[in-house]
Amino acid sequence: MKHKAGFVNIIGNPNVGKSTLMNAFVGERLSIITSKAQTTRHRILGIVNGDDFQMILSDTPGIIKPAYQLQASMMDFVKSAFDDADVLLYLVELGEKELKDEQFFNKITHAKIPVLLLINKIDKGNETLLAEALQHWQEKVPNAEVFAISALENFGVAEVFNRIIELLPESPPFYPKDQLTDKPERFFVNEIIREKILIHYKKEIPYSVEIDTEEFFEEENIIRIRSIIMVERETQKGIIIGHKGAPLKRVGVEARRDLEKFFGKQVHLETYVKVNKNWRSDDRQLRRFGYNNK
Repeated sequence: MKHKAGFVNIIGNPNVGKSTLMNAFVGERLSIITSKAQTTRHRILGIVNGDDFQMILSDTPGIIKPAYQLQASMMDFVKSAFDDADVLLYLVELGEKELKDEQFFNKITHAKIPVLLLINKIDKGNETLLAEALQHWQEKVPNAEVFAISALENFGVAEVFNRIIELLPESPPFYPKDQLTDKPERFFVNEIIREKILIHYKKEIPYSVEIDTEEFFEEENIIRIRSIIMVERETQKGIIIGHKGAPLKRVGVEARRDLEKFFGKQVHLETYVKVNKNWRSDDRQLRRFGYNNK
């Protein structure tokens, strides 16, 4: 039996549903999904294995014009997605007309690899809007195959998945067949805690936060985790902890529940808040958190 394997990289504007789509393909919650933009900061690989194929999906941060060093590092992850892709998925949402960065858009329209343009969130529109969108994107990206999907409702996802398998090159697997992702356990601890902060805090707070899991001890019946919530200013620390510590406790309780589902085991989670001034603009700190590998 011939075996296929390849890298399938998902790009698009913030909040168009890239993480929802990847999780639908992989069948696991590997990427943060919230209603806020810029929730994905890293490039996260999700690996889907079949008897005769291995699909390595890459979720990337939404494309933006960087305002500070962290965002510039996030855009470096997007640039790297063009370098190793065997198939490129360009995700837009119904009603969207353009990519926020002309340089990236030029790369898409001149790509030498197969491009699938996916119009997402079609459940939020009607047939007229969809017909207009299909015509618009077929003209704007003539080198792409265009699909209409709803990643959230799982509509059209199987059709795209099957087409990707057809397009994958013949190759042995790149990763062991039982591997789900390239990220370690601590990464997903950090992401789950950060997701809760994105959900429960407003304005700049979620974007000023980074999580550092200092301890991860797995015993037979329980995983013991100690995580630090990093903020940039003392005032942010007070907001995260909140009145009598109740907001921080809520984050811990909800994160622990999700971690227990993710790992399939009881979890004891301790969270602390620490000020790490201006970490988003500090190259050394960004490297420490895995953003800047230069």
